[in-house]
Amino acid sequence: MANTLFDKIWDRHVVQQVEDGPTQLYIDRLYCHEVTSPQAFAGLRARGIKCFRPDHIFCMPDHNTPTHDQDKPIEDPISKTQVDTLAKNAADFGLTHFGMMHPNNGIIHVVGPERGLSLPGMTIVCGDSHTSTQGAMGAVAFGIGTSEVEMVLASQCILQQKPKSMCIRVNGTLGKGVTAKDVALYIMSKVTTSGATGYFVEYMGSAVKSLSMEGRLTLCNLSIEMGARGGFVAPDEVTFEYIKGRDYAPKGEDWDKAVAYWSTLKSGDDAVFDKVVEFDAADIEPMVTYGTNPGMGMGITQHIPALDTVPEAGQASYKKSLDYMGFEAGQSLLGTPVDYVFCGSCTNGRIEDFRAFASIVKGRRKAENVICWLVPGSWMVAEQIKSEGLDVVFAEAGFEIRQPGCSACLAMNDDKIPSGKLSVSTSNRNFEGRQGPGARTILASPLVAAAAAVTGVITDPRILL
Repeated sequence: MANTLFDKIWDRHVVQQVEDGPTQLYIDRLYCHEVTSPQAFAGLRARGIKCFRPDHIFCMPDHNTPTHDQDKPIEDPISKTQVDTLAKNAADFGLTHFGMMHPNNGIIHVVGPERGLSLPGMTIVCGDSHTSTQGAMGAVAFGIGTSEVEMVLASQCILQQKPKSMCIRVNGTLGKGVTAKDVALYIMSKVTTSGATGYFVEYMGSAVKSLSMEGRLTLCNLSIEMGARGGFVAPDEVTFEYIKGRDYAPKGEDWDKAVAYWSTLKSGDDAVFDKVVEFDAADIEPMVTYGTNPGMGMGITQHIPALDTVPEAGQASYKKSLDYMGFEAGQSLLGTPVDYVFCGSCTNGRIEDFRAFASIVKGRRKAENVICWLVPGSWMVAEQIKSEGLDVVFAEAGFEIRQPGCSACLAMNDDKIPSGKLSVSTSNRNFEGRQGPGARTILASPLVAAAAAVTGVITDPRILL
């Protein structure tokens, strides 16, 4: 019986199996950002030990970085302390550090793939749940806690229980205006935010294979919102073409050897998964969320489900969620006025996302009632926006490009949505207060976000394409 790809990568990295306990798993790459690493470094200092393999560890601030005036000191004292502490820890322990304004800086889950740091067959961890993004490269990537960050710093290994395997297959052809973000939100609306708990997901099917690398990164990013430990896509020619020539990618003969190995990274035709779920791409349309978890999503032309369609045990929380959002069961969201639009984050902060946004706003103007934040996921993306002339398209339409960072994905920097205001966001979570105390968030693709930005209301982007 052939192994799944997850089995192949996992088994290759097992150092030892603790009897009646977890697996000691070797980690190829550790990413550290400023929020979840300080206590881990403090633990090393307390024990008087160094990082075991410092060349396998990369650090950069992203959560707390402002998206304007990055060449000036950070005004918020907490954010400044966290960013400065990361820089000091990286220097003290001899680690590579891409600080603010460094050309390699950006959101850590955007920078890893685009610089060729995240590669097929790797095990990759970071003290951040959306580390699963790197799974799009054909890697086993997952988030860890701060104590586990310390474990990897000290030993380049981690103790983990092996998750179960799950296959999510999406077959068929995606329709007009339907993106990877819509695929992810659709899957969540069907399996719920706990439907993949305890599993590591492999995405398969013709619709998944047709996605660009940027689309696959978006899909894998949102695995966590289904409760999964992580998600990945088997590497193929799309993957290899994306990686080739990037800063940290293998070169010359090493490249040829790497591709030969990467080409073996696939699940066997008779591989057995613990769970298999299948969807038809034809059933997916541009999606929006209407509640306070990412699984509360629907097609943009649909209506919010009636209360009696919700299991009785969840009806109270369902009603609470709609009350928070100011919506009602049975309501259509088309035409709902919007206050803020955010395009960015580790979910949709790549060049393809800004190309999509530009395809809607070109030749149009930003609605006067909307405040819009366009935030590249990295300095590389910012340069691509400029080199492709998208900055001119945005400027002519009344939009401004900000500097890279996590921005309005979460309320840990200056970019907060005010209480009560409604935001259409390309980020990954719509929890109460996620984008700021009292903020209301609708998750959507860059196309849906752009349509809202130019019309001032929630609009089906297909009528503007």
